[in-house]
Parts: sequence; C-alpha cells; structure tokens
Amino acid sequence: MSRHVVEVGKPWEGTVKFSLGVVHSGLTLHTAGVTARDSQGQLVGEGDMREQTAQCFRNLDDIIKTAGARWEDVVKLTLYTTDIERFHTETIELRSPYFVGKPAATLLEVSRLIDPRMLVEVEAVVHLPGQAP
Repeated sequence: MSRHVVEVGKPWEGTVKFSLGVVHSGLTLHTAGVTARDSQGQLVGEGDMREQTAQCFRNLDDIIKTAGARWEDVVKLTLYTTDIERFHTETIELRSPYFVGKPAATLLEVSRLIDPRMLVEVEAVVHLPGQAP
C-alpha cells in the first residue's frame, strides 16, 4: 500500500500529530476534520456559525486542490456541528455550492469539538482524478 501525506504549507502543520489529508494507494484522499482556523492556526469567527463554516470550506478547498482534486471529486462529506438547527438555518446557501455532483453526506450534532469555541468541523473523502473509480 502506498501512502502520501498531503501538506498544504500552513505554519502550524508541523506542530500537530495528524495529517490534513492522506492519499491512500494513489486513489483516495481522506482528510482530517477541518476546522475554522486561519493559515496561522488561529480560530476564525468565534461565536459566528456562518464565518466558521466558510473558513472550514476554504481550508478544505486548500487540501483538495493541493492533492490535485476538485470539488467534483468529493465522494463523501461529514459535517459536525455543536448546534444542528443553527447550522442548518445559517449556512445552507453558504455550503450548497460545495456539494458538486451530489456527494454522500452526513451531518452530526456533537456536544463539543476539540476547542470549545469551535462550532463546525468538516471532513471529506475524495477520489483523485486520473485514477480508476
């Protein structure tokens, strides 16, 4: 099995014990749970569900593109939030453009995320282009 860690180049990447994404056997990218942190690792949008969701998708976009894929290649999204009702009403039009090609998706409400100020976390499974499905 071949395994490649996707490094986006954010300064804080070297300080954590996990990868932002892992390509397995050259076919599939599995991302870590992506949160609303800026390129310096600072939380964006404290208390703001909409801004945190937008930042999560911007960060996920960085990982997907760095791995050589596009949103059309996303086969599964898993979204975690601390308030499912708020997430649904405040972010639906914001996140809809990322659901290109109708990927499978799961939305879960959790009691809290790794940082209690975080409201949203998103992870993806992505088929890498140029490879057999």
